[in-house]
Amino acid sequence: MALLEVANLGLSFSGLQVIQKLSFAVEQGTIASLIGPNGAGKTSVFNCLTGFYRPDSGRIDFNGHSVIRRKPHKITRAGMARTFQNLRLFKSMTVLENVKSGMHCRTSTGALGAVLQTGSQRREEALITSVSEECLAFVGLLEQKDRRADTLAYGDQRRVEWARALATKPKLLLLDEPAAGLNFDEKKELITLILRIRDELGITILLIEHDMGLVMKVSEMITVIDYGAKIAEGTAENVQNNPKVIEAYLGSEDGEDVL
Repeated sequence: MALLEVANLGLSFSGLQVIQKLSFAVEQGTIASLIGPNGAGKTSVFNCLTGFYRPDSGRIDFNGHSVIRRKPHKITRAGMARTFQNLRLFKSMTVLENVKSGMHCRTSTGALGAVLQTGSQRREEALITSVSEECLAFVGLLEQKDRRADTLAYGDQRRVEWARALATKPKLLLLDEPAAGLNFDEKKELITLILRIRDELGITILLIEHDMGLVMKVSEMITVIDYGAKIAEGTAENVQNNPKVIEAYLGSEDGEDVL
């Protein structure tokens, strides 16, 4: 069953067509990738999925419901979480506080409850802390929970972002360039973590990634776009040998990985 369905998606800026009649689906319980050369429109697709951009045309259905025109925080609350290519941590806050901020979409007591310190507010805060610590333990950072986020190594800051996304209790996790800036060993650990998120937590994953080695190792379905249009779709083996894919990547740094 498709957890995410995108049909005939279109987006333009000042007359420039960024996404062109794009259609693809992500089946529940799978790991899928959206790839393409630089400037192909991948991040624009993610921005449409998560409510940061409003597409000009097409349909986006998540878990059986349209998310077109829904605000980002409501899409997150519905179960679609996202990480970004560039770190977006609260650097002056602790690691734990950063992860707890991800559960904001699940809180219900409101500002008055926080001020009055009601019983329900205290129970909710205890739950938020417990879930956040579980997420930090899952990514291997529980012992660092009281450190300021900006004192961690870059790879560990990435893990804080993943833990924060997991704290939203997503059904679908969108990873935007998760391997960016990571060294070889950290990328190996990332592959293991992506598989664990799907296998142990049951979370469906859709990722954008330039590291073709990583994409080919974790993806069960790959959609390839160029100039905002789909040029290929299929398994890693099928996509890697597709002439249109090879042509799209020729002359770019990515081409060396694909070919």
